[in-house]
Amino acid sequence: MKPLISRGALYVLPVALLTLIPLAVVLASFLQPQPEIWEHLAEFVLPEVLRNTLWLVLGVGAGVLLLGALLGWLTAVCEFPGRRFFAWALMLPLAMPAYVLAFVMVGLLDYTGPVQTFLRESFGEADWFPRIRSTGGVVLTLTLALYPYVYLMAREAFLSQGRRALEAAQTLGLTRRQAFWRVALPMARPWLAGGTMLALMETLADFGTVAIFNFDTFTTAIYKSWLALFNLPAAAQLASLLVLFVFVLAWLEAKSRGARRFHGKGGQGARIVLYGWPRWAAFGLCLTVLLVAFVIPALQLLQWGIKVWAEEVDARYWGFVWHSLLLALLAALFVAAGALLLTHFVRRFPDSVTQWLSRIAVLGYAVPGTVLAVGVFIPIAWLDDQLIAVVNALGGAETEVLKGTLAVMLLALAARFMAVGVQPVEAAMQRITRNQEDAARSLGVTGRALLWRLHLPMLRGGILSALLLVFVETMKEMPITLMTRPFGWDTLAVRIFEMTSEGMWEQAALPSLGIVLAGLVPVVILIRQTEK
Repeated sequence: MKPLISRGALYVLPVALLTLIPLAVVLASFLQPQPEIWEHLAEFVLPEVLRNTLWLVLGVGAGVLLLGALLGWLTAVCEFPGRRFFAWALMLPLAMPAYVLAFVMVGLLDYTGPVQTFLRESFGEADWFPRIRSTGGVVLTLTLALYPYVYLMAREAFLSQGRRALEAAQTLGLTRRQAFWRVALPMARPWLAGGTMLALMETLADFGTVAIFNFDTFTTAIYKSWLALFNLPAAAQLASLLVLFVFVLAWLEAKSRGARRFHGKGGQGARIVLYGWPRWAAFGLCLTVLLVAFVIPALQLLQWGIKVWAEEVDARYWGFVWHSLLLALLAALFVAAGALLLTHFVRRFPDSVTQWLSRIAVLGYAVPGTVLAVGVFIPIAWLDDQLIAVVNALGGAETEVLKGTLAVMLLALAARFMAVGVQPVEAAMQRITRNQEDAARSLGVTGRALLWRLHLPMLRGGILSALLLVFVETMKEMPITLMTRPFGWDTLAVRIFEMTSEGMWEQAALPSLGIVLAGLVPVVILIRQTEK
């Protein structure tokens, strides 16, 4: 008799449950609405949240698409001064979290900031200067932080086309501009759509940036409902609505990615050499984006950090550093172990149920951290209540066992970043051939021994990459740490949130510099890969 579930599915199920349980809990709250909560949300919360979210999605989507596609075209196809430098330097904003860029922008461009102060001292007034604390300011900040998603994919698309497609279009009577609009851009559409969808999912998941701008979206509404109003059911209802939006975007992104087709081979034909003002316009655009999105914010952080170094760096500050490093290390080890088991058993048991469970296991990266925090905390709180009831029945003292511990954070972080860990391990697994496995089996190495004696040694590079990437992502993660940390257990990201909430930009600079330096590591790896 055939078993209802395969052995591979049983092995993979614990990893998949890390994501499946939080999502099921959140979606269950949507399927079981509470009328009084929805009446309150519909009257006081949803109108503003929906309006802000809509403007944010439209603005950031248009911004990253325009900026990413244009920069990708210039660095992939055209020749102008500094092209080789800008080709990799324009990826550097990936190292700076959006919430760090946000408070630097506000600190520089707000009414009391150095820019407006200089304008008032020089010209007497600066009322004409656009307000940074506005919808446009949020859109601009997120666009500058997220355009590399589209830039990387657009550049890949235009490089894969080469010049043959454009040359063929020109032989048919099209001008260079017509060839771009009617040939190159349509051929790159799947890449552009995929990059834009990724940027929009990050926009919906963003918490720190919109919190700094006091711009209410679903993520801030979930946070306020839970930790400010102490209304966990309302937070769950809002989280269920947000996860539906994210699933729609994830489906659209997967559909656009599945529609990709490669055309030609990159590097064919000479580049389009720009002359005259277009040559310097291309240089100026690339330089301006790099300066505004990375160089100026990084220098401002450095200036603020040096200014407050003596008064900020004490035993308490090193506690923030230690908590961040410890949490990132534990999360990296946990996720890497899960990724190794997942890829091993998917390879060993390639049945459909195991494959579907593996896809569920990596779905958490598309889900906002606020949603996962709510989805993990609710079942943990229920389980804690059951344990307390058992302890009381046995005559013991009432105490919380699981809530307020590192376990809650680690479970939510593992669900969020399992995809980050699986990707490099899975890529390394693809380099292990079936012939190598068959040779190992012929020598009596099977089952668990195959994992330890063949897979593990050959997956060292992928596992190391997974550890590094998850470590850095955990260092940058704000909402999960903020919402599920034990009392008084602050990290660098939490310190940034607390200081920016009070408008103390200089005090937020030091922890931000640490996170930016950590974020440079995966960006350097990505640059090396793209150069290859």
